[in-house]
Amino acid sequence: MGGWNSGRRGGRPTVESGLTISLPWLIRRGGMVSGGGGSGTVTWSTNGQQTSSIGYSYGMWEPDFPWMELRFTCTPYGSEPRSANQRISLTCTRPNYGGRRWWMLCPQTNKRVLKLHLPPGGDKFLSREAWGLGYRSQRVSHSERTLEKLFKLQQKLGGEPGWDRGLPRPKGMWQRTYDRHLDRYDELDVAVGVDMMRQLDKLRSMAGTIGIG
Repeated sequence: MGGWNSGRRGGRPTVESGLTISLPWLIRRGGMVSGGGGSGTVTWSTNGQQTSSIGYSYGMWEPDFPWMELRFTCTPYGSEPRSANQRISLTCTRPNYGGRRWWMLCPQTNKRVLKLHLPPGGDKFLSREAWGLGYRSQRVSHSERTLEKLFKLQQKLGGEPGWDRGLPRPKGMWQRTYDRHLDRYDELDVAVGVDMMRQLDKLRSMAGTIGIG
């Protein structure tokens, strides 16, 4: 779900350079339950070693005021590491095929997003648009190919391409057919994350950049 380091020299920061919280990822893996509440921890690991973690709690039982709270350590530029708590508003839509589709509201743009990001030097989780983040995979051939497959799958099902946009379910598509596409999406989503972490390891070994967490 994320990594941390910087983009190319002179380029804008990248999604892969920081930590990413994915709401669909949490829901699919039972970390958050629609209509429920609780708490948990998201961890990031490299070569079997934990590199960062974020605590969270959430309440999705009140349809008018669903929320999520993140607890993490950040290192704003020019400052010492410090603890931070950030409350995120949630909302949901009701697709034509039924059920609920949950979103986070970017604290800065107030737009619905599926993922929020904390880049190096940042002090809060915001959307990719709010931070002005690019994708390192646009500069790394193998990651780019994997991400391109993910984008094509999203477009095939009528959605807009984007690592933070999830996978839509077309109206009338059978559940088992959608589940098959969703399994493939999950494989690609994980593969992109792994590729990005590998690139991160290479850059960290060369630059010795301090991570967040």
